[in-house]
Amino acid sequence: MAKAWQRPFVNVFRHCRVGEWRRCSREGDVAAVTDKSLHCAVYRIRGAPSSGGYIQLPGTSTQSLGLTGRYLYVLFRPLPGKHFVIQLDVATEDGQVVRMSFSNLFKEFKSTATWLQFPLICGAGAAMKGGTRVGASDARWTCLQLDLRDILLVYVNRRYGHLKSVKLCASLLVKSLYTSDLCFDPTLTVAEAQRARLRVTPVPREMAFPVPKGESWYDHYVHIRFPSDSSEASPGPVQESCFPPEADFLGRVPQLLPHLGASSSAAQDRAPSAGSIAVSAPVPLHTAPKGGGLRVLTAPVLLQPCQAPSVPRPLPEVSLFCERSEVPTGSKPSASAHARHKYAAGNGVDVSTPKSTVVPAVRGDVAVHKPFGGKQSKQVAALAEHPFRQRSFLPDPILRLKGVVGFGGHSTKWALWTKDGSAVVYPCHAVVVILRTDTQEQRCLLGHTDKVSALALDGDDVLLASAQARPSSMLRLWDFGTGACLSLFRSPAHMLCSLSFSRGGALLCGVGKDRQGRTVVVAWGTAQVGRGGEPVLLAKTHTGFDIQAFEVAFFDETRMASCGQGSVRLWRLRGGQLRSCPVDLGEHRVLELTDLAFGPAQDGHMLYVCSRSGHILEIDHQHMAVRHARRLLPVWMPGSPVSQKQTFGSGPGISISSLSTSQTTCAVGSEDGYLRLWPLDFSSVLLEAEHEGPVTWVRVSPDGLRVLSATSVGHLGFLDVPSREYRVLVRSHTAPVLALATECSRGQLATVSQDHTVRVWDLATLQQLHDLRSPEEAPCTVAFHPTRPVLFCGFSSGAVRSFSLESAEVLAAHRCHQGPVTGLATSPDGSLLFSSCSSGTLAQYHCAATQCCVLRVAANVVCQDAHPTPNALVLSGDSRLLAFVGPSKYVVTVMNTASLEELLRVDVSALDLASARLASAVALCFGPGPPGHLLVSTSSSTVVVLDSTSGRVVRELPDVHSGACPSLALSRDARFLLMATDRAIKVCDYPTQACPGCQVYIGHSEPVRAVAFAPDQQRLLSVGDAIFLWDILGPLERSPLGSAGDSPGAPPTCEASPDARQLEDVVSGAHGLPRQQVPEPSQASPLQLGICAGPLRDDDGAFSWSDEEGPLEESHIPEGLHQDSSLPVLVKEASGAGDRVWGSPGGPRGLSMCPHPHGWPSARGTRKAQVHPSARPDCYKHFMARYKTSSLPKSASISRGSAERLILKAVMGYNGNGRDNVVWKPDTGFFAYTSGCLVVVEDLHSGAQQHWLGHPEEISTLALSHDAQVLASASGCSSTASCCQIRIWNVPGGSCRQLISYHSTAVQALAFSPDDELLVTLGDYGDRTLALWSVATCELLSVTCLPEPVHGVAFNPRDAGELACVGQHAVTLWLLRGPNGSLQGRREPLPEELGTGELTSLCYGAAPLLYCGSNAGQVCVWDTSASCCFLAWEADDGEIGVLLCSGTRLVSGSNTRRLRLWAVGTVSELRCKGSRARSSSVFMERELTLDGAIVSAVFHDTMDMGVVGTTAGTLWYVSWAEGSSTRLISGHRSKVNEVVFSPSTSHWATCSDDGSVRVWSLAGMELLIQFQVLNQSCLCLAWSPASCAHPEQQQVAAGYSDGTLRVFSISRIAMELKMHPHWAALTAIAYSADGQTILSGDKDGFVAVSRPRTGMTFRVLSDHRGALISTVQSRSKEHGDFGAQWADLWLAASSDQRISVWAADWPQGHCELVDWLSSPSPTLMEGPSHPPSPLVAFCPWDGALLACAGLSVRPEVVFYSLRQKQVVERILLPFFAVSLSLSPGARLVAVGFAGGVAGVGGPRPSACLGPAPCHLPTERVLRLVDCESGTMQDFAGHDDLVQLCRFAPSARLLFSAAHSEILVWEVTGPWAAGGASGSGPPLG
Repeated sequence: MAKAWQRPFVNVFRHCRVGEWRRCSREGDVAAVTDKSLHCAVYRIRGAPSSGGYIQLPGTSTQSLGLTGRYLYVLFRPLPGKHFVIQLDVATEDGQVVRMSFSNLFKEFKSTATWLQFPLICGAGAAMKGGTRVGASDARWTCLQLDLRDILLVYVNRRYGHLKSVKLCASLLVKSLYTSDLCFDPTLTVAEAQRARLRVTPVPREMAFPVPKGESWYDHYVHIRFPSDSSEASPGPVQESCFPPEADFLGRVPQLLPHLGASSSAAQDRAPSAGSIAVSAPVPLHTAPKGGGLRVLTAPVLLQPCQAPSVPRPLPEVSLFCERSEVPTGSKPSASAHARHKYAAGNGVDVSTPKSTVVPAVRGDVAVHKPFGGKQSKQVAALAEHPFRQRSFLPDPILRLKGVVGFGGHSTKWALWTKDGSAVVYPCHAVVVILRTDTQEQRCLLGHTDKVSALALDGDDVLLASAQARPSSMLRLWDFGTGACLSLFRSPAHMLCSLSFSRGGALLCGVGKDRQGRTVVVAWGTAQVGRGGEPVLLAKTHTGFDIQAFEVAFFDETRMASCGQGSVRLWRLRGGQLRSCPVDLGEHRVLELTDLAFGPAQDGHMLYVCSRSGHILEIDHQHMAVRHARRLLPVWMPGSPVSQKQTFGSGPGISISSLSTSQTTCAVGSEDGYLRLWPLDFSSVLLEAEHEGPVTWVRVSPDGLRVLSATSVGHLGFLDVPSREYRVLVRSHTAPVLALATECSRGQLATVSQDHTVRVWDLATLQQLHDLRSPEEAPCTVAFHPTRPVLFCGFSSGAVRSFSLESAEVLAAHRCHQGPVTGLATSPDGSLLFSSCSSGTLAQYHCAATQCCVLRVAANVVCQDAHPTPNALVLSGDSRLLAFVGPSKYVVTVMNTASLEELLRVDVSALDLASARLASAVALCFGPGPPGHLLVSTSSSTVVVLDSTSGRVVRELPDVHSGACPSLALSRDARFLLMATDRAIKVCDYPTQACPGCQVYIGHSEPVRAVAFAPDQQRLLSVGDAIFLWDILGPLERSPLGSAGDSPGAPPTCEASPDARQLEDVVSGAHGLPRQQVPEPSQASPLQLGICAGPLRDDDGAFSWSDEEGPLEESHIPEGLHQDSSLPVLVKEASGAGDRVWGSPGGPRGLSMCPHPHGWPSARGTRKAQVHPSARPDCYKHFMARYKTSSLPKSASISRGSAERLILKAVMGYNGNGRDNVVWKPDTGFFAYTSGCLVVVEDLHSGAQQHWLGHPEEISTLALSHDAQVLASASGCSSTASCCQIRIWNVPGGSCRQLISYHSTAVQALAFSPDDELLVTLGDYGDRTLALWSVATCELLSVTCLPEPVHGVAFNPRDAGELACVGQHAVTLWLLRGPNGSLQGRREPLPEELGTGELTSLCYGAAPLLYCGSNAGQVCVWDTSASCCFLAWEADDGEIGVLLCSGTRLVSGSNTRRLRLWAVGTVSELRCKGSRARSSSVFMERELTLDGAIVSAVFHDTMDMGVVGTTAGTLWYVSWAEGSSTRLISGHRSKVNEVVFSPSTSHWATCSDDGSVRVWSLAGMELLIQFQVLNQSCLCLAWSPASCAHPEQQQVAAGYSDGTLRVFSISRIAMELKMHPHWAALTAIAYSADGQTILSGDKDGFVAVSRPRTGMTFRVLSDHRGALISTVQSRSKEHGDFGAQWADLWLAASSDQRISVWAADWPQGHCELVDWLSSPSPTLMEGPSHPPSPLVAFCPWDGALLACAGLSVRPEVVFYSLRQKQVVERILLPFFAVSLSLSPGARLVAVGFAGGVAGVGGPRPSACLGPAPCHLPTERVLRLVDCESGTMQDFAGHDDLVQLCRFAPSARLLFSAAHSEILVWEVTGPWAAGGASGSGPPLG
């Protein structure tokens, strides 16, 4: 545990009393000597490491240092030409000891679970000795900084506990060792750190190396930090390995190094569920070579020394300072703050502007500006001699900051309420924003030049204090009412992190760090500030205790309190001194305290303190003691699957970041994303609101009615306590903004940020409309279509995608580029789109139509050195000219937009011949034409105006900016020129020819990346650290005749849409409290990625592009396109719970619905009604069939044979894609569910299964009659049938009684009437019909056409003549009239108070109640007798897809994975109140969170137990009485790629595209173990063969799509090894016969040979290069030599129809080619008949034979003899095979087909499993071939092609897989004889 005495650091030598040798020991030649360079005593250890020379701390292995500091600093110097070893023993939190060794003796990185070995090479000139590196001849003193916490997390996945022991072995000099929780940087001085804008903690003097005056630290010493990114590492397991933006791999690198940059992100390898493992990739080591480059090394890690980096020279910055450069302590600053402009150049010289340009008083809402500085032209120099003659344009200032979009910057804290609670004060980087919560009006206070680090507001709203991070924590005191800066002064602390005012504003306290890293507390007197005085420094004190929060007591301004790591201290200001005393925390002294607040007077002003561990302490500040200690528990307890409500008690806690109190409540913000409101006795949660990210700050308003909260993802909002509504005030990017684009007609703004998001904003309200996220692909550029609601975006992968903002679709995706997209621009007339990339490619697209298509691609025309910028590609206003920088950075090229014909090429470097450096072009901008000018910003601080026709220089604006100007913009009337200059923007009077006047405006704390004029030309935008919107105060001139404003090709000037509404995030509180306002969706909607212009998944998970294909049908969208989280998703921002996104990403929304009369006409008859196609509704309730890779033939008649050789034994998995596809009758025990096209009837006690076969397609839904005698199942339509199949099954006999059909697309729901005489079937949104059937005769009684999609239907359980439907905005009540079964309906719209959402589920309750669930998470209750809705409450955050009611209980299930049980017994009583009813009597009894969206549920009549199905493919048994959920059925949710078996045949394993490896029991078919790797696909799998030495060591090797190979231990249930032998995805893997070698093949054709014991790849074979390796198999050579002498025989097959057979002796490193097989004529097989990848296997019944499929031009299986070198047998097939397996017990071959029509090219099948005759797709059957008799049998059961089949080693079972379905077949008769058997060791 942490000790207070260990802060800020511990000298380990002093702690162990090195020199006395009592607490430590030494061995060999160890002596104390004086080092001349350090001028102090050091210890010299000489001799060889093996000879025993060492120092050991502590003296014996039974002792422990117990040092908990995160960092270990070793100050040592290696002896020249010698080896040394540094050995550490580190204890983890669970008591495991891990040994770390660092030495120049090691050649490579090695690791086990308890031992890590790192090569450590000090000095670039290290010599070689004995094949290993030794210390360099010029070895220098080195500071080795080791982050022990991150090393353990990264390499062994354990949490750091403490440092146990250290052993320093010869040969080296050592000064001392230090441990600390602080990250010291000894390489930079404080001044250098300030100039480089680095956050460093200076190294203590005791640890510092002496540096001669005037020389660099790097000239004498070396600094090594490992891992290099440890200072930014998170406290949990490593989530991401971040590489630097620029890396230079320098020096000599051993050949043992793997491919650089190939290490995968560890976030992809974490396993979130129990039973899974968490694996991590090594963090790359960054060292800084001389010159500022970065060296990147991945494991095996070579620790290289840091060389002297070049200190970056900062760009000029505009600042506000006092008149004096520094305010001494105790002196009074100037009463008025004068503006002075400081350029922080390398020499640090301050340049003041002339007095005439100083603004004496600056309003808070007006930007501070200045004329441009830097070098002066002659005209400017002349004007400077007469300051009153300086030219400027009016008005002055011409800009006013209207608003900013952003929050935080330095941190996401410091948001304050005003006294009346009407406004919120918060920082946005360098701007202080005052936002009114009712009108969203902003008032901005400008003046800070760096990010604001702390804020404080006095109790009377008179004084506002703000501090900036750098330089040196400048403080500003503002008049809050006027926004004027009253005082500007410097703090004694180097950086302030906290500010607090007394209630009356007379005292201001601040906490920060001084230059030595010590904590400083400062107090100022501010009573005279508002009266013309200055703040007075009252006291300053240093403390050795950590302070995270500091607050002045509101009831006594002389008392304060602070909290931090392990301490709570009470302060008092008396006699000009600050004194403190600690509170005795007892057992809580080890807590990391984060925030504090004083309570109200009624409880004695109790002090409340929160901690990272979830504790909340109540401290009596008068008695200095802890009165109560409580702890916030997580939602679920470890080991228990049931969710529990948060209570206080023992157990693991939730980290609390902030808390705040009012008179009666305490608000708590925690890292689980919840804001919770508690009473002061913490008895129960009053309200809670969930956010998208961890809550970092909470503050209760003075009246206690609102709670302000901020999150780490940049959201700021408040919870309104009386109305239980949550409102988001600010959303912001969390990283710098790179580019922007504006849209004219709708007044929208799009921005691109380094946080991997593209966001669309409303310019009128500055509210976010859409959010496109791309976790893996970074968006670079963005552009709007000028006339259509389409957004184009370019990505770092080279992809260009277009998004519809109206229907929220991906319209097209193109991949014309190989590098990141650097430019994107649309022509003003909307006909063309252009994009460029870093590889120099320029692409032209036609974008006038809906489908954007590629017209031309030109290579090597754009500058390859360009970075993404909004001005990389520019077009003229008449859409005829295109300009860009290229082909080099010195050349500007102008092309014709239509033909891409080059019209002009201008060499910019030749324009300034007098300059010593070549000028390059940076940014471009076309002027309004005519006359057709092109503006070019150059690197020589010049803007050149060129004639776009002739290329001559029309005008030159010299020295208008310092450095390169990355962005230019010219107003439409050509009056104002806007430029981005470092952290400021500059506005110039463009028409002035001689010396245009300029005004500079500050406000940004980071460089401005892009500037632009708003579409209305009355405002302008600048983006960098945030989004700034400026008002232009001067009147704009009218565009000249014939200019761009009047040209027909240019879009007209337009205002933002007047009806643009401000989007508000409103959420109700918990516990069933109703919303007062229901969100109304805008026209935009969540994006469905599956609908695009021909895109299909690439192997890398992104889009591929095709311009020839049209849009895909929605029913044929591949599943991966919907579920892949790595692809960008456009999300509509609207109301939701907290910060949740409203709606679900299921597909496009229905945007409108025509009104219909209450009575809908009905149609009777069997003729299909004609309906117009409808868009998919905005709900996940509708079934969408999985995309099939096979198609149905027109007909294939298959007859039953006499004997069945395969019997379907088991089906693994549940179809989570279905809806309501689980039925259960507790009274009879009947239980059934669907898997693909099968109905599975399972005995819940024994696990025995029955399988009802007959559906040709995937089953969508099921329904069971009330007497459990009849089951109805429905499947989708197919190519052979125009209607969906509905099968009526006889439950007792298990036979299909009748086949009926009517619906054309899919059946949405089935329901039996209470008397089981009627069956109602509901078509989906594409069918929109309601059909009524007679159960007895299966006759269609009536059909009703629905004008809009309906989502659910249910019979009244008490009246067979009444049923209800729910759909868009309404409930429809139907009555059955007459003997013919006609339906009459009455449509009841939703009340206006509930909005216009979709009703997605329904169920009947006690008479006459009907419960309906909506896609907004509401449950509304209808009185069916009165046809009115009288009650509604907020039941969930997402769409409610399942509702069940029985008695007084209601169960709701939603797409948020929550299953909730509600007590609704009082609802019947509330019905009498009508619209006055309130939902306060409805409360939630229980809640469970499952693994996916709830799609099916069935419960007992008592509602105590039930079965629930989720989209994850899992069936759960739920017991509300026990509060538990038990997994019944589980399966893969993605494609299964491999099935392997243990040598003992007791277990089997599968791998899938979902990244999981699952181990199953072969006897019980139960899931035992699951290994999960996130965001990767597991493509191949191999089980290690039996080992005679260690039979219990069972391992599974898995290959992944990122090229990694992982070895999992089955007995230990852990990952033992992770390797990266391939660049490309692994596609095949196999163990050698002895299990000591792994062979792996990838999609590029390389085969790697690795040893799992060492983790080394010692051989790579490239004979199959260029083709995917489809098969790798190995076996021992038992049948002859085949021309080779080695014992192992293995083969590899590739997709180019080549097979190689090899003999190898891997222990000796020998490998020899035995045979080579290839296709006889590959060129003849190109085209549609081209076969799939060949399949090959060693024949189990004859080791000299190979069984091959896909090797010849005909579909056949051939047997090739390795002895005779020829084909000895052929078996013809009807189609090419995609799967092949040979039985080890009999001469049986199982084959899965690629597709085709039955009977073509081969014999007809003779048998099938199912009723005869049946029509089955032949490509979806499994064929069994008897090689002895030549007979064949086909077996049906899959709904897709059988891509995998595997015989078990026992030969008694056959496994087949189609997509995610796994069927287990039992081989009957003599076919199963001869297999191996055995139980084997049990799984550990």
